[in-house]
Amino acid sequence: METVNVKVNVSSVAGRKLMREIEKHPRVVEIETSFPVDINGVPEKTYSVDEAFERLDKRLKEHYGVK
Repeated sequence: METVNVKVNVSSVAGRKLMREIEKHPRVVEIETSFPVDINGVPEKTYSVDEAFERLDKRLKEHYGVK
């Protein structure tokens, strides 16, 4: 299989439309996205749904005594 690396500007209408069309073909397309970078040039931490709920649960317990 031959591969091609492409950068698409998804902040434009045409770029978003192109990405929606590409996403319709998951068997032949693999999309890699870059994560936002903080001030120091380090990628920002992204959380899974489970991690986000664990953090929320912990915060609610600490601040409001909720179980």
